[in-house]
This record gives sequence, structure tokens and C-alpha cells, in this order.
Amino acid sequence: MTETLRNNDPVRVGTQAQEVAGLLIGDIISGRLSQGCRISEPELSRKYGVGRGPLREALLKLEGTGLVVRAPHVGATVVTLNQSDLSEIFAIREALEGMAARLAAIHMSDQQLLDLESLLKTHASHIHEQNGQSYIDQEGDLDFHYRVINGSCNQRLIRSLCDELYYLIQMYRKTSGRPARPEEALTEHQMIFRALKERDGELAEILMRRHIARARKEIEQCIDSGHQH
Repeated sequence: MTETLRNNDPVRVGTQAQEVAGLLIGDIISGRLSQGCRISEPELSRKYGVGRGPLREALLKLEGTGLVVRAPHVGATVVTLNQSDLSEIFAIREALEGMAARLAAIHMSDQQLLDLESLLKTHASHIHEQNGQSYIDQEGDLDFHYRVINGSCNQRLIRSLCDELYYLIQMYRKTSGRPARPEEALTEHQMIFRALKERDGELAEILMRRHIARARKEIEQCIDSGHQH
């Protein structure tokens, strides 16, 4: 995207803002824009080839997701996640994704379940090819959790998890350096899937909550270990 804004057509501005927001999210999640770094509008305007209008609209969108924060006399910066932030995020995630799994067991169509099973087979193949060293790069429809959340069919729940928490979790997942546990994660995903397939909402919720709680404990241990070193 190298074309700058040529007119003030609000549809064009909105479309460009969506594109820029996607580029910004990618740069933040990947760590190219690191936690705490100051966001330079002139620099990003040149980098993405857009005018200030679409860029500012995109930054407002990212403020809504929590990826960007503003401070007096500093301006916009990429959020910095501390241990307290992460504990709060994962506590909320545990409760809401547990609820999403319970609802998904009721509302996911047979085709959605078949697609989810196919996705897990793709994940298993990737782990095998990587000798158990890494999980597939999960994002959007390639993300098991994202599929389950959308399968809940509860729009408020989907917005809370996918618009407000999802990218913060993705950012931490890709930049934390936390040791991966791909085979364990896959096994837990497969257990959750079986509960969904059997339409056992109660079991699906229990397994999802347990899965996320385990991830939270590992994060806290990783942070504590980092502090000690």
C-alpha cells in the first residue's frame, strides 16, 4: 500500500484506516514495534504511504483494542504489559473463553466442527514436521481459540475476546520468549474438541478454563524466573 490519500472521501479514508490498522497490528504483534516504543506519526505515514487522517483513525482503533496508549507530553506509544496486566488479562480470558466453549458446544454447526477437526490435523502435522518444537503460527482462522470463540455465536462475547483481548494475547504470545509446549497444547485442544463434538458444554468449559489457567501459571513462572535472573 503505497498510494497516498488523494481526496477526503470518507469511504476511502475508512478503508485505508482499516488497512493501516492491520499493518500496525502486525508490526506490534511481531515486535517490529516493541512494547513501550513511541509511535511517530510522520515516520509511520511515510512507511505505510498514507496521509495523517487514515493513520490517526487507525491509531484510535488500536487504542480501543489496548495495543496503543496515550500519555500527556508523550503521545501515542505501544502498550507495555507487566505481570499484573497479564494476570488480569488471562483471568478474564479464562472466564470468558470457558463460557465461549460452553456456548460453542451448543451452537457450532456440524460443518464448523468438521472444519475445526481439520484445523487440528493441520496443527498436528506441523508439530510433527517441527519435531515437537513449535506450534503453527496461530492467527485468525488458523487459531483454535479464535474458531471456538466465534462458534459461541454470542456477539458481545466475541467482541470482548476478539476485539479487546485477542491482540494483546497474540502480542505476548509472539514476543515473550516463553518456552512453547506445542504437544501439550495440541493434546488439550483435542480434548476440548472432543467435548465440543459430543455437545458437552459443561466439560468443554472445564477443559478450556483448565487449559488457559495452565498457560497463565506458566506465564507467571516465566516472569518470576526472568526477575530472578
